[in-house]
Amino acid sequence: MKQRIITAVIAAAIFLPIVIFGGWPFIAMVYLIASVALYEALKMKQLNLFSVPGILSLVLLWIFLIPSQYSGFLNEFDYTKLELFFLGVLLFLTYTVITKNRFTFEDVAFSIMSTLYVGLGFYFFIETREASLIYVFYSLFIIWATDSGAYFIGRAIGKHKLWPEISPNKTTEGFFGGIVSALIVALLFSIFGDMEVSAIILLTATAFLSVFGQIGDLVESALKRHYNVKDSGNILPGHGGMLDRFDSLLFVWPLIHLFHLL
Repeated sequence: MKQRIITAVIAAAIFLPIVIFGGWPFIAMVYLIASVALYEALKMKQLNLFSVPGILSLVLLWIFLIPSQYSGFLNEFDYTKLELFFLGVLLFLTYTVITKNRFTFEDVAFSIMSTLYVGLGFYFFIETREASLIYVFYSLFIIWATDSGAYFIGRAIGKHKLWPEISPNKTTEGFFGGIVSALIVALLFSIFGDMEVSAIILLTATAFLSVFGQIGDLVESALKRHYNVKDSGNILPGHGGMLDRFDSLLFVWPLIHLFHLL
């Protein structure tokens, strides 16, 4: 626990000021975090980031992450992100032939899904910061509240396993405790923050975001269990890897936009 607290304090001291400052330092940080998260995802399936498919995945990720306000230069080449991504898919499939199926169709699917999984979440992190700093802090705090509430309430009164095949330690009581904790935080944001929606809409959205945040955690747990991996990485002592820390937020940031909270 001591190691987790020390790591969390140091990480927050680096992460939060850059988020607040925004601009190119923030975008560069997101690119770095997303690249590490992609490396961790590919490593689970023993795919090397420093290989032809790994580099291709990384390039597609970087294209996918281009913020909307800077994506206009693609129009000068008469290409869209979707067209470039489709070109990447064709190159992946071509590589299966070149390697005589040592790099398989399954590897192609995993590489593409990993790129989308990581890229979609972090792209909307950038878009959320561009639109509103308060919603970045809202997303961070409701997920921290969800995680903390689920952990402490689960330990205190948890008796019914939520999904033991995926994550043996999570309980149903903790699941609902996490939602309640997130709602309390959201209520504080509604009262004291400059939110752009009514309290009812914010609380309703928060309940869904807390649920999907926990689903995001379970998705990554399922991925690790499938590939027999304990943590996605060890870059954050006591916390694991970048995917371990951002798995919930990779679901939450896109949903903030899909729910039209901004």
